[in-house]
Amino acid sequence: MSKPIAYIVFIATAAFFALFFIWPIATTVEEAFIDDGQFTLDFVAHIFADPLYIEGLSNAFLIATFSTLTALLIAMPMALIADRYIFPGKTLLGSLVLVPLILPPFVGAIGIKQILGQEGALNILLSKTGLVDMSAPPDWLGEGRFWGVVIMNALHLYPILYLNITAALANLDPAMEESAQNLGATPWCRFRRITLPLAMPGIFAGATIVFIWSFTELGVPLMFDYQRVTSVQIFNGIKDIGGNPMPYALVAVMLGFSVILYIAGKHFFGRNNFTMTGRAAISTKQRKASPLVGMLCSGFFACIISLAIFPHIGVILMSLATDWYHSVLPQSLTLQHYSDALGHELTVPSIANSLKYSSISTLLDLVLGIAIAYVIVRSRIPGRNILDAISMLPLAVPGLVLAFGYLAMTREGQPFHFLLPEGNPTLILVIAYAVRRLPYVVRSAVAGFQQTSVDLEEAAQNLGATPLRTLKRVTIPLITANLIAGGLLAFAFAMLEVSDSLILAQQQPHYPITKAIYTLFGALGNGHFLASALGVWSMIFLAITIIGASIALGKKLGALFRV
Repeated sequence: MSKPIAYIVFIATAAFFALFFIWPIATTVEEAFIDDGQFTLDFVAHIFADPLYIEGLSNAFLIATFSTLTALLIAMPMALIADRYIFPGKTLLGSLVLVPLILPPFVGAIGIKQILGQEGALNILLSKTGLVDMSAPPDWLGEGRFWGVVIMNALHLYPILYLNITAALANLDPAMEESAQNLGATPWCRFRRITLPLAMPGIFAGATIVFIWSFTELGVPLMFDYQRVTSVQIFNGIKDIGGNPMPYALVAVMLGFSVILYIAGKHFFGRNNFTMTGRAAISTKQRKASPLVGMLCSGFFACIISLAIFPHIGVILMSLATDWYHSVLPQSLTLQHYSDALGHELTVPSIANSLKYSSISTLLDLVLGIAIAYVIVRSRIPGRNILDAISMLPLAVPGLVLAFGYLAMTREGQPFHFLLPEGNPTLILVIAYAVRRLPYVVRSAVAGFQQTSVDLEEAAQNLGATPLRTLKRVTIPLITANLIAGGLLAFAFAMLEVSDSLILAQQQPHYPITKAIYTLFGALGNGHFLASALGVWSMIFLAITIIGASIALGKKLGALFRV
């Protein structure tokens, strides 16, 4: 790639990130620290002086911590088993591990409330056996639904940790463990002293995403009506955003905590303090499990997957129920909610809106992703590694922070108010979706370029093809599978984006799917059932795209969730 073209791509991409990544963050921070043109710490100081805000931050931190630990406790043994053993149904069960990613956790909250609520199906079942007194039923979801939020986050996000840990374990040199074994180290000692330290960068990569995602999760606390958490306090502050600096201060504090925790984790856990002589020459030798061990491995995977799809089952049953109250299962079933969901005056426009927003944002991601990946892999210009790092930053910055920043930068009187003409959020939602999901396309494209020999491009250019023609006729066809995988993920997650959709879409004609589900859930009558049916339609759609991406990328799918 010629240096002039590489520099043009670098500058254009840097400008895009400066305008739509740095600027919204800076706008939020400015509102939090500037009062009448003067720098002030009063707003932030008020956050730490108000017990309500302190409680919200504390709850957010605890939710993130327990969600990450729970996800790690689920993912680590699964990854170790998958890396070490061949057991019955491994391929199928390995694919089903991704099932929790096919439904936004805030939709799954509908099902989990119906099953684990104080008057839910589980307590009704236990009361029939005499184990529970319904006059004082146990609260399985915890006071204020704290543990319900943790459960939903962990069950939704553990595949991200699983993918990263399995990828990290696959790159370890088995000779190191074999040497330790020959020296008499026990399996636990080998795991603690060799495997775990060497896999720590991969663990950190996944844990970072899970922690930040859980720390700023908005949809699940909203669906559980859990108000004592920072993300919901910020969401409620949108109503008086024009004259109240406290929502901005809350966002700035949340951003500060995310950055500090990320840097601290990177310093202590992200570095690979144990170096190997190089990439493993051979992969870990997997041994066929004995019948008993194989049955235990398959059973463990099946149990985890069953728990993970528990909320999905609740949503599906809710979408089929005509009535489900004080009973273990719905008293009668119907398919009417599915047709009603697709014919409702709120859902039909929302589906069309989401398709429009997501399609345009995915096309933008593909253009930017190919350009960025080409510069990273094919050029030698200074700063290309910086471009690589910048392109992955949206994974490390809370979506809630960016969404609030976009809302601030498009207010009346702001330079980017033109992106919100007459309250129509199409342009700003497209940009928001594109920025948030760009890392998936970049990582997919980078993997494709790395797998494609540069000799083919050089041969085409030696025959007179221009760099652009070479890219179009040679390179892109060879990395199509990677681009399809990254594009599918970007499109699917944009379709079901929560933070941007709930915050930026304020008028009903412009609601995307997730905002429609949230609105229907709070509606009277059959709103719960229609929201569940729309959630199932979304689940089916996302399942197809995740499966397609998994087939296209295989084991490299984990690289899409790494910062």
